[in-house]
This record gives sequence, C-alpha cells and structure tokens, in this order.
Amino acid sequence: MIIARNVSELHKALETRNANVGFVPTMGALHIGHRTLIDAARRENDTVVVSIFVNPTQFLPGEDLSKYPRREEADFKICELSGVDVLFYPDVAGMYGEDEVRICAPDVRGYILEGVSRPGHFDGVLTVVMKLLNQVRPTRAYFGKKDAQQLALITQMVNNFFMHIEIVSMETVRESDGLALSSRNVYLSAIERQEALKISASLKQATKQVMQGNLSSESIRQEMLTILLPLDVEYVAIVNRAFELIPEVILGDTIILVAARVGTTRLIDNVWM
Repeated sequence: MIIARNVSELHKALETRNANVGFVPTMGALHIGHRTLIDAARRENDTVVVSIFVNPTQFLPGEDLSKYPRREEADFKICELSGVDVLFYPDVAGMYGEDEVRICAPDVRGYILEGVSRPGHFDGVLTVVMKLLNQVRPTRAYFGKKDAQQLALITQMVNNFFMHIEIVSMETVRESDGLALSSRNVYLSAIERQEALKISASLKQATKQVMQGNLSSESIRQEMLTILLPLDVEYVAIVNRAFELIPEVILGDTIILVAARVGTTRLIDNVWM
C-alpha cells in the first residue's frame, strides 16, 4: 500500500495504475461500515484509493472537530488488511487556500433536515468531496446510505456538474443489536449506548407498520416518537428519494430518517423502503 500525503504523491502513485479506480472518501476512525465500502471497491475495480481527511469546513462552531476521533495507525492497518492500493492522507493546508471558489448546497435540499440544525454543513461536505473527486479522478466512488441526505446531494452535484463518476451507495452496517455503526459511537457511555438503541428500534417499528399495511406518514411518525422517548429528537421525517415530505409511504421511493441526541452525542439513522 502506498501512502500519499499530497496531490503530487497521489498522482505519482496512480500514474502506473489501471484506469479503473474505486474511491472511498472517509474522515478516518474506520470501522466495519467503512470496510464494507472498501471491500465493494476492491471487488469492482482494479485499483482502490481511500482518503482520510477530517474536513474542517463541514463542522459548525461548537461541533466536535477537535474531539473527532483520530486513529491514524489503526486506520492504516485496516486499509492495508483490506487491500487498499493507495491511502491518501492530505492535510488542511494542502486542501484549502485563501479566498477560494466554493461549492454551495442547493437552496432547498441543502437546508432541510440535517441542513436545518447544521446550516452550511453541506457546503463544506460538497466542497471537500468535489476536491477529492477531482484529485483522485475515480471511476466509482462509494458512500453509505446512513448519510442519506449527504448521499443524495453528492449524487446531485456529480450530475449537475456532468462529472463522469459513478456514485455507488451501500447499505448501512449495524452492530448485532441494531445500532448503526458510526465513528461517533465511541462517545457513548454504556448507559447511553443502550438508550441509543431506541433509534434503530423506532425504525424497526416503522418498517413493521408498513409491512402491516399502515402507510400513513404521520401515524408512523407518532409511533416512532413514542419509542424514542426520552431522547432529544431533532427530527423524524418521512420523505421520497427527492427528499420531499410525503403524506404516505411509497414503496420503492421512501426514506424514513431520524436524528437525535443521546447525551451530548448526535446520531442519525434511516431506513430505505
């Protein structure tokens, strides 16, 4: 595995590689969910690139940028064992300059749900993903469905800017008890982790309701809110793939999303139907 710490080293590492490149952008603190993305990239491409970059522009004032888990040695080992060809590990100075052109999230889909509580967050996400995609120039890039709104906006950006990159979405990976894997799970105490299971439990109940024929968004939402008590719920939303609120679940075109705080840790999860 080659480790590249700037764009010149990245391009040198890739110049003799096959053109078919799979790319997994991450912020490190890698877990099994990331490994699933890497494994898919390994199966479907000749060359696999993983980036690790904790992007400061997507963190709002007061958020956990300085506390975000960083595990460089463990991350390197995971990438090596996963068959990654090139690990791209840039720094902030190499990624950002002064008075830059910026990518902005769309006015509607960028400022609902996650965008309400984190205004400007998706501007930072889209900017760094655009930079990374242009640096790596992959055939395919892999993202998890857990960050559903992020996935939708990245896909829209690639389409809007006519970028010849296939965005591959992968299912959310969970612990055996149902908790969605997240780098932020390390912040949870043992008691908080048990409380966090209410999030996946609410989504299981939503799925059960739909399977039993209840398609009413408000009815399902109220059932979920009851299960989520006493968590600090930011939103429970039922939307179509275009992220428009819908009065009834449409099978094949619905995402049910939850954002809640467990203690001081903010967690998100969803189910696609």
